[in-house]
Amino acid sequence: MTKDILSVAVLGPGGVGGLLAALLSRAGHRVTCLAGEQTAASLRTDGIRVRSTPFGDFTARVAADTELRAPVDAVLITVKHTALDAALARVPASALGEDTLLVPFLNGVEHPAVLRARYRPDRVAPAVVRVESTRVAPGVIEHGSGFAEIDLTGDAVPRPRLDALAGVLEAAGPTVRVLPDETAALWAKMAFLAPFALLTTRYGLPLGEVRTRHREELTALVEETAAVSRACGAPADPAQALARYDSFAPGTKSSMQRDAEAGRPLELDAIGGGLLRAAERHGVPVPVATRLVRELLLLADTTR
Repeated sequence: MTKDILSVAVLGPGGVGGLLAALLSRAGHRVTCLAGEQTAASLRTDGIRVRSTPFGDFTARVAADTELRAPVDAVLITVKHTALDAALARVPASALGEDTLLVPFLNGVEHPAVLRARYRPDRVAPAVVRVESTRVAPGVIEHGSGFAEIDLTGDAVPRPRLDALAGVLEAAGPTVRVLPDETAALWAKMAFLAPFALLTTRYGLPLGEVRTRHREELTALVEETAAVSRACGAPADPAQALARYDSFAPGTKSSMQRDAEAGRPLELDAIGGGLLRAAERHGVPVPVATRLVRELLLLADTTR
């Protein structure tokens, strides 16, 4: 991955995937978006239109298909966890090159094992992204945050390959770090995301109201999640997490809450379920998390 121009497939050109596809295409790389026929046809005709304060407003041309048909240097997997199994049918192992990197940008901590069971384990490089970016229509992306930050990791991937991909991504726009500990990288996001997602979705409130009206519950859930993170071998600081929540704008909503409001499937199993399974494996009591996941499951059943 030392050549100047890369071939990149983006599986799921939604808010995150569409933004990365457009930025990489604008930087001169060969980008193919993998999606359903209707979306693929739209992207082939109109490209990807981005509205972004830090990156500007622009349109990027991309190729698009319903399935990966030729080897590429990297596959960015940017679908929701709820769509992962079906989406992976668009990336047959036989179409991957010998050195293709698979880079999942998913919530939760269990998806790398799913990918390693299906593809070459030493080619899975999990990434964590911090960005607010929304697909408002096929091929139309609104990048609402003033930042786009990526942590790239992968315990089994040779470090030079991670560094090379990180350089390509950063040159296209986002701020990118390569982190040496995959578990710590994934749990750093999980420890922050789980309390935020579970509480805002359970009560249908933005973060500002959750951190005031449900402060005691938020504090307890942060402490539970940090305990699970530490048991998994990843450092976690509950006080730091609470300080981060307090720094966010009061109207901030989690992506799970937005999915619930729109009637979309929730990533409850990836986030809440993954947290509970890790807690059970390590014998960590998580009564608040257990109750919230149970209540969210009941709410999901009643709204179907």
